[in-house]
Amino acid sequence: MPEYGYFLSCEQYGPAELIEQARMAEQAGFQALWISDHYHPWNGEQGQSPFVWSVIGALSDAVSLPIETAVTCPTMRIHPAVVAQAAATGAVMTDGRFRLGVGSGEALNEHIFGDAWPAAHVRLEMLEEAVLIMRRLFTGEEVNHHGTHYTVENARLYTVPDEPVPIDISGFGPTATKLAARVGDGYITMMPDASMVEQYRKGGGGGNPVSGGTKVCYDTDRDEAVRTVHRLWANEQLPGELGQVLPSPKHFEQAQTLVTEDMVRDNRVCGDDADEHVAELKKFADAGFDRVYVNQIGPDLRGFFDFYRTTVLPRLRQSA
Repeated sequence: MPEYGYFLSCEQYGPAELIEQARMAEQAGFQALWISDHYHPWNGEQGQSPFVWSVIGALSDAVSLPIETAVTCPTMRIHPAVVAQAAATGAVMTDGRFRLGVGSGEALNEHIFGDAWPAAHVRLEMLEEAVLIMRRLFTGEEVNHHGTHYTVENARLYTVPDEPVPIDISGFGPTATKLAARVGDGYITMMPDASMVEQYRKGGGGGNPVSGGTKVCYDTDRDEAVRTVHRLWANEQLPGELGQVLPSPKHFEQAQTLVTEDMVRDNRVCGDDADEHVAELKKFADAGFDRVYVNQIGPDLRGFFDFYRTTVLPRLRQSA
């Protein structure tokens, strides 16, 4: 049976709200936390974007759940040697309950210093080299590295956990999935696609954990839930690589005018039908995922957590 976790959205909530949601998630019976790592929200309506590492420090004291970034891009906005220090400290503060989820990033967050946004294959090369650097630093030994994309000289982490921080790699296509299978300690994707899980496991991932996530909008008024998702997260319905290449929240706001409420209604669980919520999460379980994370989009957080505590999570566990 998969573990079921809660997905904290740094794009939509400030630090204090995220901490309170984490407490509610633990009380509701969720078993782990994901937290997003962005410099910008996807659009102005979402309206937040706190520094994730500060929030993780507070989470380490607020809850006893495992925590993972979903996901950090350790290649452009922050040098991998600095990400390694942040992740190692997070692991120490959580007594080893921290995993580092990484991906190749989006221009929205990573081009902020004016650097050219690399092609997808270059971003994956950078990610692989970054993972190598971070793994070496997690040993606590001095690292010198002169690679294709990064230079590290006389770098040593003095504060490290007893065990190296596990690094899970995000992949939404065959090439990134192959990279995750080859060099990751786990695999992250947002699609309940059994064929991608199979590709990961056969490509070298073996028994490493596969994690996925989804967003829902609990509300007793389904139409209101649809309107809420359309206002806040219409960007999720944009096709292709737009999510990776659009450079600012304003560009996402322009693009998402093409997304209709009917598109949201057809592609996102909205309302309080328990069967729909259970079915959405079971898609991941049936596809072979080990961990499934869910995020509540709408404002009724207490209603959502009560609904999952009393109805959805018990049904998921009974059906396993």
